[in-house]
Amino acid sequence: MSWLSTSIMAQKGVAKGVEGTRHKITIEDQGTFHYVYGPYADPVLEVEPGAVVTVETHDAFEGAITEVVDNPSSHLNFPFLNPQTGPIYVKGAEKGDALAVRIISITPRGEQPVGTTCLLTEFGGLVATGDTALLNPPLPEKVKKVVVDEHGVHWSDTLTLPYEPFIGTIGTSPQIEAISSLQPDYYGGNMDVPDVAPGSIIYLPVNTDGGYLYLGDCHAIQGDGELCGVALEIPATVEIHIDLIKGHGNSWPQLETEEKMMFIGSARPMEDAARIAYRELVRWVADETGQSEADAYMLLTMCGKVRLGNMVDPKYSLAAGIEKKYLK
Repeated sequence: MSWLSTSIMAQKGVAKGVEGTRHKITIEDQGTFHYVYGPYADPVLEVEPGAVVTVETHDAFEGAITEVVDNPSSHLNFPFLNPQTGPIYVKGAEKGDALAVRIISITPRGEQPVGTTCLLTEFGGLVATGDTALLNPPLPEKVKKVVVDEHGVHWSDTLTLPYEPFIGTIGTSPQIEAISSLQPDYYGGNMDVPDVAPGSIIYLPVNTDGGYLYLGDCHAIQGDGELCGVALEIPATVEIHIDLIKGHGNSWPQLETEEKMMFIGSARPMEDAARIAYRELVRWVADETGQSEADAYMLLTMCGKVRLGNMVDPKYSLAAGIEKKYLK
């Protein structure tokens, strides 16, 4: 029996985690991509709970960097970065519900080399930025293009990294705000958590009717922290399965895998992101197991794990998790 049959999606979803009607959003279908998460765009697709949707996404630069000689500062138009496909309107979704999004597959799309990483002026984890103002000059800009295929990430003639794809930016609309797709928060967004990968289910809080699901910014591989600020960005074809959980009530994204349950918090300073994630996890563990919050707090002190998503975006993202074998 697959673990999916015991997932929150299967147990509480309107469609019980059963796959329904299939849809597709191509680059042409999308037309104009979005650089904010908000309720003011017209949905590109409306679906019933249970829908399986194949989505074509751009890389974080919307394909503007094509050669290693391209200078990012002259090719990119900040803040129009991190283009998002969507929004997808899920029928029946209301504030207080959650969208359950199971990630089925992520496949590189386009002509090789499809992978792009680079150094950007005043952006990254080990450089001066607008928020961390220092007198030292910025690092020189640099672009690296990488072939990504079924055999892996061909970093150099002597090194092939594993292909470990995930969705860097995925979320629902805030209730009233329109917030940059570069920023993560309670609705999801640019979290860059590598566990948001094929085989996982992310539960996103619904803040407005229809949920308004956006996604993009797929990565072929990324280390914890997305250190230089740019993972291996790829245009991709993503297949997702969407369900709706009525009255789910969580205020922050929740992530479920076969072995773990996690919550993702986003904030600055970094410890506040960890506190958000752990607070949500403590409360969920207490509710799930019937123990007190105090006991759940102590349990997670013993066996909780933290995954660093990004340490470079306007807010940092961390995921706090517990292995399901401890939920007894």
